Amino acid sequence: MNQLESQDQLESLKREKDAVLILFGGAHCGVCQTIKPQIFNNYSAKFPDLEMVYIDCEQLQEVCAQHGVFSLPVVQVFFMGQKFIEEVRGFSLLALEQEIEKVYAKMNG
Repeated sequence: MNQLESQDQLESLKREKDAVLILFGGAHCGVCQTIKPQIFNNYSAKFPDLEMVYIDCEQLQEVCAQHGVFSLPVVQVFFMGQKFIEEVRGFSLLALEQEIEKVYAKMNG
């Protein structure tokens, strides 16, 4: 899971890739650090076309604010540049996976 350093990187990624998962987290967010490898390990084989990136909101507060992220963790999933899924704070990784699967199957079907 690559860590992004700027809003420009994020915007170009959303333009270039059909499917993008963004994990907004922070170094001092225990839940963020726990789910980060789980998301990557669980989803990378199942969704090979899903680009997964991490944004550290402690370093990039303005990027997080522009995306309406004010509590952590937050996962946003974009398909064709449009936000389809957003999970905030307490959420199930299994439920998130099932939501991604629905849209992903339509996109690749």
